[in-house]
Amino acid sequence: MTYSVAVSGASGYAGGEILRILAAHPDVEIRTVTAHSNAGQPLIQHQPHLRSLAHLTLSETTPEILAGHDIVFLALPHGQSGQYTDALGDAALVIDAGADHRLESAADWDTFYGGDFHEPWVYGVPELLTGGAKQRERLVGASRIAAPGCNASTVSLSLAPGVAAGVIDPGDIVTVLAVGPSGAGKALKPNLLASEILGSANPYAVGGTHRHIPEIRQALAAAGTPADGIRISFTPVLVPMARGILATSTAPIANGATDAEIRSAWESAYGDETFVQLLPAGQFPRTADVVGANTALMGLAIDRAANRVVVVTAVDNLVKGTAGAAVQSMNIALGLAEGTALSVNGVAP
Repeated sequence: MTYSVAVSGASGYAGGEILRILAAHPDVEIRTVTAHSNAGQPLIQHQPHLRSLAHLTLSETTPEILAGHDIVFLALPHGQSGQYTDALGDAALVIDAGADHRLESAADWDTFYGGDFHEPWVYGVPELLTGGAKQRERLVGASRIAAPGCNASTVSLSLAPGVAAGVIDPGDIVTVLAVGPSGAGKALKPNLLASEILGSANPYAVGGTHRHIPEIRQALAAAGTPADGIRISFTPVLVPMARGILATSTAPIANGATDAEIRSAWESAYGDETFVQLLPAGQFPRTADVVGANTALMGLAIDRAANRVVVVTAVDNLVKGTAGAAVQSMNIALGLAEGTALSVNGVAP
């Protein structure tokens, strides 16, 4: 069976990455691409690297145009997906790459986003530990999927094994992330201009204001700890690389946890996973190792002097952080091979 696909926000970074991955997927046909201000223009004008899709023209993003497809991907700015998802009741599978359906708490949505709150959908991070199982079990047969926030899923995957095994204290998590500006989207913003970013590192959303914080707390709570017991200091820093996240996350070692128990928690969680890989002891990833790949590479250190576990994780924010997670979740929901059209191999140099 070949599934028909519509992708909204197709002229943006996330939409373009979804299209790049789906273009190599043997079980789907990309029939419709939509945009807002760029509607009516050739897709290739905005995504010149997608040569195999040069025949497509951007349509308007309306419920009527998106309807009638087997799969609809929404790659829209936060707060804009809900108006379409409400009208796509007949679509077999809808995957939202925005934040509109990620959060379970209306209070968190109001605090960090604002506007209309929409019901939470199944969270699209298959490898995440949830209640003694993996999130992929909840994705099987799902018809509505919320793809993750790139920073949120990176930090959650980094720490969930320690939370689930009880070898770290989630009440004092500190995470600092080096982030490429593509995560902020394609809209022109002065702080994202090359002249502002090149040769500089720029912190943003400092002091507990970043929108991915409630998403991380929600994910770690699902891994097995009360939400009110999770405290996280989260500081992202824009750095001059187009793609990538390097997240350094630390948490206190739980009383009595041995080094062997700590490392075993991560080995047990990810030892059989294709797209989340724990590196050998003493090795740590680079963002360059995951560019273009649907892989999260993770290094683990045990700092006994500071009594903290340190996890360093690298992902491509547009692939494993967004589009790759969405397609991986799609594959699971439809009963296809989970890794279809997704690669563990990056691009180098």
